[in-house]
Amino acid sequence: MRLGDKPLGFLVSFLLGVAWASVFVGAVTSFLLFYKETFFYALVSAFIAMLPGIIAILGLEHFITNKEKLDELKKQTELLEKKLFHD
Repeated sequence: MRLGDKPLGFLVSFLLGVAWASVFVGAVTSFLLFYKETFFYALVSAFIAMLPGIIAILGLEHFITNKEKLDELKKQTELLEKKLFHD
């Protein structure tokens, strides 16, 4: 996992798995449920059923990216403080 914090990394990985599973289950069940109507209607309903999972994935990835950015900024700040105050 990209996050250094073990419990937080485990939680985020678990939630990402749940989000991907909801995308897959939502798309498949919705498609199979509405396939008898028309193919286009089944595709549209599958896409709509995938949206909550996709939004959850995007939110979690945004959280991971911001956490990585914060960690990198902390490292840069530490290096700058060493350079400025110890020279």
